Amino acid sequence: MQTVETLNEGLKRAYTVTITSKDIDARVDKEVKAIAPQVRMPGFRAGKVPANLVKKMHGESLQRDALNNSIQESIQKLIADQKLRPAMQPSVELDEGFEFGKDAEIKVALEVLPDIAAPSIEGLKLERLTVEVADAQVDEAAGRIATQQGALEEYDAEHAAVDGDTLKIDFVGKVDGEPFEGGSAEGVNLKIGAGQFIPGFEEQLTGVKKGEEKTIEVTFPEDYGAEHLAGKAATFDVTVQSILNGDKPKVDEEFAKSLGLEGLDKLKELLKGQIEQEHNGLTRTHMKRKLLDQLAASHDFDVPPSMVEAEFEQIWQQLQHEATHEEDPAAAIAEMEAEKEDYRAIAVRRVRLGLLLSEIGQANGVIVNDQEMNRLIMQAAQQYGPQDRERFVQYVRQDPMAAAQLRAPLYEDKVVDFLFEKAEITDRAVTKEELEAAIEAEDGDIKPHVHGPDCGHDHHDEKPKAKKAAKKVEADAEAEAPAADAPAAEEAAPKKAAPKKAAAKKDEAVAEDATVEEKPKKKAAPKKAAAKAE
Repeated sequence: MQTVETLNEGLKRAYTVTITSKDIDARVDKEVKAIAPQVRMPGFRAGKVPANLVKKMHGESLQRDALNNSIQESIQKLIADQKLRPAMQPSVELDEGFEFGKDAEIKVALEVLPDIAAPSIEGLKLERLTVEVADAQVDEAAGRIATQQGALEEYDAEHAAVDGDTLKIDFVGKVDGEPFEGGSAEGVNLKIGAGQFIPGFEEQLTGVKKGEEKTIEVTFPEDYGAEHLAGKAATFDVTVQSILNGDKPKVDEEFAKSLGLEGLDKLKELLKGQIEQEHNGLTRTHMKRKLLDQLAASHDFDVPPSMVEAEFEQIWQQLQHEATHEEDPAAAIAEMEAEKEDYRAIAVRRVRLGLLLSEIGQANGVIVNDQEMNRLIMQAAQQYGPQDRERFVQYVRQDPMAAAQLRAPLYEDKVVDFLFEKAEITDRAVTKEELEAAIEAEDGDIKPHVHGPDCGHDHHDEKPKAKKAAKKVEADAEAEAPAADAPAAEEAAPKKAAPKKAAAKKDEAVAEDATVEEKPKKKAAPKKAAAKAE
């Protein structure tokens, strides 16, 4: 193999590599000898087919395989000999005039990772904003669960329903006088004025009393989720079981035991733990951003354009997806286009900090061990059906890039935790509102998700946000919704009826999470909820 460097400019490298025909032919001959014993041909005993006939029969495919293997090995040798650290997969181009029997000339172009001076991790100073869980927050969370489950104080039979009251109702929906599938339910809680059901439904229940029966006339919206009901007139025969005071949730020992808990103290203990977990996540998000700001301010070096472009494309695709959910998608896209260079600068920052954290981690022995990696793989495999899980596990174990992508978020967290241990941290007590405001104030400058070593450049825990966009999208994993295995305060029962306008948002057994991205609502049938606190 002969190698000639044709470009050495910044982080870009290019080479011309010549693979001799002698090397390719030698590989073909070696393969012929390896397969000859298995070749069968009329007139010859098994394993006795002459090599020249084997070569004649399979020569073309053997030559292609030999050429491909020679190219792959040549690239690996080039990288090793030149001590290169590729930023992305090298570009390889075979000379157009190549013919078998002649030398093969290939052009290799790549970008290399920059040489980063030993990152300075001394003198880091961080402020940890802490939020104490107030009893009022716990009571509020418990009250939300009780409200949702209908654990409210019941009015007497003479009370006429008003806006804000919660009604427990049975109903049967009909179109053209005939009941329709999914249009009936019993024991459904409906809060007047909450906008849960289709327009006109709740308003017609104002003034009803316990035990009253009433027929409601409504028209399904043209954009209703069930096409066979969209735009159609319907009636609902409603029976009012009871009327509850929506402003007075009944949170007591009996209610806590109805959730399967020992008592009210246990419910409050669980809720307090969940709220603390939420506060700790916000605290970490703020600290992490401040840490990255300090690192970015003290380190500056060129980054590979190909990595920046890959990062930018990921940001841009996500922004385009988010724009489709805005009230005016065209305006959102136009705003994105006007700020395109800002997002490209964000991509540069992300890549630079990713490389920097990777360097810090490797220099200080931060690793994701086999046990942790196995746990990541098993957790990720749960998103697939039983028949596909083993295939997924094998895929990750055999594909280094897939494994690196799975490993990256945990590696990042471990590097960040390492830096937290090295930093001088001072604590300051604040309210939750002050902590959220501090995080919100930083959203204009998108804080980057950072890369683990060989992370494959696929980052999911940081979401770009248009500077002026109405939709709130957080920038770090710590600021996202609770993990799938977090305790939930509600478990939805099977769908029953059709008049509900929008699916009710799951009410976590914690204080309201202002950091969760709000998704566009879809019209859906009402659900009967069943509380579960642990």
